[in-house]
Amino acid sequence: MRRISIFGATGSIGQNTIDLIARNSAAYHVVALTGGRNVAQLAKDARQLRAEIAVTADEALLPDLRERLSGTGIEAAAGAEALVEAARRPADWVMSAIVGAAGLPPGLAALETGATLALANKESMVCAGPLVMGTAKAHGSAVLPVDSEHSAVFQALIGEDLDAVERVIITASGGAFRDWPLEKLAEATPEQAATHPNWDMGQRITIDSASMFNKALEVIETKEFFDIDPDLIEVVVHPESMIHALVGFRDGALMAHVGPPDMRHAIGFALHHPQRQELPVERLDLVKLGQFTFRAACETRWPALRLAREVMRTGGLSGAVFNAAKERALDAFIEKRIGFTRMAAVVEETLNRVSGEGSLIHAGITLDNVRQADHFARVTADEIMKQQ
Repeated sequence: MRRISIFGATGSIGQNTIDLIARNSAAYHVVALTGGRNVAQLAKDARQLRAEIAVTADEALLPDLRERLSGTGIEAAAGAEALVEAARRPADWVMSAIVGAAGLPPGLAALETGATLALANKESMVCAGPLVMGTAKAHGSAVLPVDSEHSAVFQALIGEDLDAVERVIITASGGAFRDWPLEKLAEATPEQAATHPNWDMGQRITIDSASMFNKALEVIETKEFFDIDPDLIEVVVHPESMIHALVGFRDGALMAHVGPPDMRHAIGFALHHPQRQELPVERLDLVKLGQFTFRAACETRWPALRLAREVMRTGGLSGAVFNAAKERALDAFIEKRIGFTRMAAVVEETLNRVSGEGSLIHAGITLDNVRQADHFARVTADEIMKQQ
């Protein structure tokens, strides 16, 4: 029986993971489930899967969680330290699906136990890729990608020589505004941005898809995860969201991963790796689909992609600054304090201001330094938004 933990259990990735686990629950012993403010869902899932412990990130919600788990024998805990402690509990496989930089500390803690980390928290690689991969190597742990694009690249590279790769193409749906005139983007509302044409995801990642910040993070993650030269990484808009990524080799061949826009495929691949098991996902009818289409990823429409290139060129802790500024700008957009197109401008100005602090950007990538860069970037982004 495999011991598993799911961090970010109440989000879309976590719920899809639970769906797969529940279909064969006898094969798994659930150690820990964690969530944010949705303690009702967290408690329900903990009861269903008979988890050892359930943790909410919000300490104020601990009494509610305890009440919901009363009489079950399931432990309840809350707060950032409790998340890390839960991650230190022995497990064979850990899903890291907490949104944002908050997912980094428990992910590192899980790797230190020797567990396989299924990584859906792209911010961990963006903020501290060398630290994540170095920790995995030091403790004999494995890191498996769960983002659909990186799972696709990972699968395309199985049995291949990385030196033979001449390009990696990451696809993007284009999000809610891919067909909007440029002049209308400044008027876009959070409600409009939170409606995705293909994928069923949470609010924040769906808005990040519309702004292409999600893809920008994935470009950086591709570089960090696979140690790929940034100049070899391309982005194309693929409205059908059926081809998740392609890998091109020096003989001119392109290896494409094709599948429905269902996160259970990437999750299931990581869950069962290195084997392939039957998954409850749609089987594509290529004749019915008819054709796949592609468009250029315009950096005028999506400046986040240009900023990702700058981050990769700068290196160091610039990824942590980029992510933190993006999170604060996204908060402000959701709260309707800034417009849609202002998000990229805030992130760019934050990067420009912080880049002058050479000792910060180019400090060693440690957890403490990542936290300092994250904090400084958030404060800076907030100051920029107050001034403008």
